[in-house]
Amino acid sequence: MLANLLLGVGIMGLCLLLQIGLLTRALMYYARHQKELDGASFTSTMMILNGVMVLLVLGNLGQVALWALAFQFLGEFASYREAFYHSAVNFSTLGYGDIVMSEKRKLLGPIQAMNGVLMIGISTAAFMTTLRDAVRHNTHGWAAEHSQQIQDMVKNND
Repeated sequence: MLANLLLGVGIMGLCLLLQIGLLTRALMYYARHQKELDGASFTSTMMILNGVMVLLVLGNLGQVALWALAFQFLGEFASYREAFYHSAVNFSTLGYGDIVMSEKRKLLGPIQAMNGVLMIGISTAAFMTTLRDAVRHNTHGWAAEHSQQIQDMVKNND
């Protein structure tokens, strides 16, 4: 049991490094495109946010792939495809149970699920931060552009 805990924590450490690397890339990508958000169209804003999301998803898929490599290296699965599928089910906490690991390595499943919850949570927090900032940029630009119309609407409602 201790060996599985140490192995799982070690893989989680590698996953954290991968997550931080791609999270940093996603935030740098967003920072480089931030000026474009002022007065940007809906489509432009969505393209920038999509770029952030793709980088974050790649980070999570990279972690699924890393766990799958570990599972295959340990001899738990005959094919990488099967190991990747099982890893994705664990990481996303779906827990279908259609494929299970041996009794010796079963503990790695819940450890990977904890890793997935944490890393998907980090990705969600990063994406929501960029989404909130993008909305703030567009709302400010929209309000400035239509300030006279807003003032007229307020006067008419008084």
